[in-house]
Amino acid sequence: MTPSRLLSLGGVTLAGAGFVALLAVWLLGGGAVDLPWAPTLGSRLAFRVDGLAALYGLLATGIGLAVFVYARAYLPIHLAHQGRPEAHGVRLYAFLLLFLVSMVGLVTAQDVIVLFVFWDLTAIASYYLIGFDRQDERDRRAALMALLVTGASAVLLLVGVLILRDRYGTLAIDPILAAAEGDRATSTAAVLIAVAALAKSAQAPLHFWLPRAMVAPTPVSAYLHSAAMVAAGVFLLGRFHPLLREVPGLLEGLVAVGIASMAVGGVLALTRDELKQILAYSTVAQYGYVVFLLGLGTAASAAAASLYVLVHAGAKCALFLSAGAVTAATGENRLSRLGGLARPLPVLAGATGLAGAALAALPATAGFFADELFFGAALERGAAFAAVALASAALTLAYIGRFWTEIFLGARAVEADRLPALLVGPVVALAGLLLAAGFFAAPLARLARDAAETTWRAPVDVSLAYHLDARPENLLALATYALGAVLLVARRWWWPAALAAARVGERAGPERLYHGGLELLNRLSDRIHDVEVRDLRTRVAAVLVPASVLVALGVAVTGAAGVYTTGSIAADDVGLALVLSLAALAALAATFPRHHVTIALVLASGGLSLAVAYAFFGAPDVALVVVAVETMLGLALLGVFALLPRRVLRREARVPTSGRRRWRDPLVGVASAFFAFVLVWSALSRPAPDESIAAELTRLAPEAHAADVVTAVLADFRGLDTLVEITVLAVALLGVGALVRRRAA
Repeated sequence: MTPSRLLSLGGVTLAGAGFVALLAVWLLGGGAVDLPWAPTLGSRLAFRVDGLAALYGLLATGIGLAVFVYARAYLPIHLAHQGRPEAHGVRLYAFLLLFLVSMVGLVTAQDVIVLFVFWDLTAIASYYLIGFDRQDERDRRAALMALLVTGASAVLLLVGVLILRDRYGTLAIDPILAAAEGDRATSTAAVLIAVAALAKSAQAPLHFWLPRAMVAPTPVSAYLHSAAMVAAGVFLLGRFHPLLREVPGLLEGLVAVGIASMAVGGVLALTRDELKQILAYSTVAQYGYVVFLLGLGTAASAAAASLYVLVHAGAKCALFLSAGAVTAATGENRLSRLGGLARPLPVLAGATGLAGAALAALPATAGFFADELFFGAALERGAAFAAVALASAALTLAYIGRFWTEIFLGARAVEADRLPALLVGPVVALAGLLLAAGFFAAPLARLARDAAETTWRAPVDVSLAYHLDARPENLLALATYALGAVLLVARRWWWPAALAAARVGERAGPERLYHGGLELLNRLSDRIHDVEVRDLRTRVAAVLVPASVLVALGVAVTGAAGVYTTGSIAADDVGLALVLSLAALAALAATFPRHHVTIALVLASGGLSLAVAYAFFGAPDVALVVVAVETMLGLALLGVFALLPRRVLRREARVPTSGRRRWRDPLVGVASAFFAFVLVWSALSRPAPDESIAAELTRLAPEAHAADVVTAVLADFRGLDTLVEITVLAVALLGVGALVRRRAA
């Protein structure tokens, strides 16, 4: 068995075992693991399978199982079509496995730092998965776009959790949520976390990266963009929902973002021709449902959001897999080139129809119950919200109906090859589960209830049943079917307006701003690079000036009250003050001479003055080291000057200083020195801690098999540091050797 096939089998096994394990733990009432990790930071490897973790964990493993099974048949076809060896599949399976593990770690994490680590791992894994076909520039650009948008969101998440750590004194999620208040620090952290979540779940206006990511192979699209990558964003909103509720206006902002995403995603899904593009914009709209529901801020909306995530993941994964199977059978990936495939592919047509019916909330599928809770939660907040829900549901039925009918109905537009069973089986299995849940909804209701109770932090009632009466939810469902059918049939009336809206978005939408901003940053980077590499002074200035600005901003934000203190100079300090003054004068004097030997001697005098200062502080060993270093450095400089031709030294000494540099260099030096002085002054103004670690280190030295602390530090910490440095050099040499051999070949 090839490594690729072996790894794919391992993925199937791990996903299946993970699903069974999570299901068992959930059915037994949950479980937790809590291990020490970074005690000085207060961070622990804490994981728990609660209701929310069970929902998203079962989706990550269950959908992952279907994707791994599908990929065993799909990936060889995909690689053969590109003329690539099957061994290239190892990378895809490896990163799919990394994503699966990261997703499970993310949803079960009970420590904000651990949560952030797994959040970042999902972004890294998705970057390599989206860019799997890296020989194509379009794939590389799409992967970079996803990484930049979701990576920037990771920074916001990190800042948010650190603010929470500072505000509440803990990294554990439950104590933070229990003590959450609507103060300024909490509000800032909540907004940062919400923005990070919305970027990850591809919500407007940060939705543009998701359709571009559809260049990835079908298993990647099916997994990341139905039950994993974008699901991580709404999971974060659910996990921190008690915190978000404390911030005035934040839930209303989620409602607005959800409505915008439903509208943008729905309209654009109606206008796309490429199969996975339709489904991608559909995902933007469908997760807009979830964000909208979480923003409504009621127990009913929390339950509806949980059930909708479940139904959407199963249905959307099946539709993505079906799109990949259709492309594999026909070689086409556009609706306009397809049609009439129900006859040659009847099983796939039926399974895809069931999955589409679930997403469109038709009766006898799990989707019907999802929309019933959706309508109920919207009605609870008022007629306007119910109208929004109706319009969004009708759009969903319209674009899903268009997707299915134009692929499988009508005249045959293209021939279809026979499909392997593994390309059809996962679609059938997912569609069968959605159909079964339409008649036996109790397990679905229990899972949605447990997840909603974790989000709402209170008991939530979820009851799923058919009611043959004229209740408002049923009337809204009937209105949805009617309005969706009208949109589907009357395409020629709305098509020009939808295309016009799509063109406006392409010309002035957020993706255009993204590309413009990226181009601006590239130009700025090129400009800074050109300036920085001009000479050594400019390179040093490029480091010192930004550092000084950052220090100034830090001082301005934190304030200086009680930070800076002054004392008096005693008689015993006069000698030390004179020596330090001499060192400062030597450093200043080194900027005036033009002759190189003079500069070297003046610099050495400054260093030797510091050696005398160390002697005043009672550190003769450090003073001797400084003397040795300054002596060797001075001799080295004099040796270099002796080897250089005299004409070169004379020419360099006569080089005039330009007018701009005559003012720039002193200003850079003064500014840098001032802010260095500010930092040193503030550090020296702080009193020494009452407790010192020195005694503890001295006590532990024998346990490190060392006679003293210095030996232990040098042997343990510095030795380990040196080992890492040697390893880095070895890896770099191996890389250089590989490149040289490749170029020689």
